[in-house]
Amino acid sequence: MISGSQVKELYSNCRQCPRNCGADRTSGKAGFCMEDHRLRVSVACLHFGEEPLVTVHNGSGTIFLTGCNLRCAFCQNYQISQQGMGKELSKEEFAEICLRLEDAGAENINLVTPSHHIPKLASGLEEARKQGLKLPVCWNSSGYDSVEMLKMLDGLVTIWLPDFKTLSPALAKQLCAAENYPETAGNALKWMIDHNPLNIVEVEKNGVKKDKMLQGVIIRHLFLPGRFEETAEVLGWLKENADGKAIISLMSQYTPVPFKGTEQELNRRKEALKAIENRLVNKTEDEDLRDLIEAYDFDYLFYQDLTTDTDWLPDFTRPQPFSNALAKVIWHWNYGFKSK
Repeated sequence: MISGSQVKELYSNCRQCPRNCGADRTSGKAGFCMEDHRLRVSVACLHFGEEPLVTVHNGSGTIFLTGCNLRCAFCQNYQISQQGMGKELSKEEFAEICLRLEDAGAENINLVTPSHHIPKLASGLEEARKQGLKLPVCWNSSGYDSVEMLKMLDGLVTIWLPDFKTLSPALAKQLCAAENYPETAGNALKWMIDHNPLNIVEVEKNGVKKDKMLQGVIIRHLFLPGRFEETAEVLGWLKENADGKAIISLMSQYTPVPFKGTEQELNRRKEALKAIENRLVNKTEDEDLRDLIEAYDFDYLFYQDLTTDTDWLPDFTRPQPFSNALAKVIWHWNYGFKSK
């Protein structure tokens, strides 16, 4: 149980994430994550674009948090992760959203970009459990997590969906403003794997059977155009440290984002993105990735089919930030709960 005094203490000299920025977020000062003590959320929806083990039949009950402890130059969710789009919620309001998602048929509660609000999310989940929430909870993070803080989530989170972006400190520094990302994320992933053995069950709906994850780790890696060797190195690390113990999800969906923002912000992105080729993945790269997957022969791996579709890119200013096929919105920061 997380007490109010513990929550206040963990926000007053913030060490919640590997930044260890020390901001007094209780005074209204923002940390590196650009958020103060207020738990802010942008959208809650049934999301059908996650891995099949998480989406299953009815979609993942996805809650998008405002703010982020990274500065990924290519972030598709930049409006909420870096530009502050969202609304403050009390723990009771957060719990209500969780319960509404459960009532709508969600397979789980999926917390997106949560690493900078661990105490308040733990408190909100405890409140939701007290009010009857039964769903498993999924931690959908960049992988840039503090192991000490993750321990606070034992018993609350059973599904872990972290990224593993890169093994290159130089690339992590340029693209994400986090030179220590590779070592830090590697340690976090090892902890998640060690403490959450796979538990996958078969569930049936209308005669259709699908696998559903109740516990375990799915590690995502996004292929960055022009950085094939980088992905080969990451998959090598995953083969050694995660194969047979976690699910691997290799994504080929890199998409240039039509960013909007200040001139300074746009110039910063442009400079950072020089580290990669800011374009869609091409057919040759897709074929090379498939050959790489075959060579590594992972026990359990997802890989996306190559597509040139960019309509899935979200816009969180809209009542429906995604395509209708990708998500069913339950709550929006600017419009509240969607009527049933």
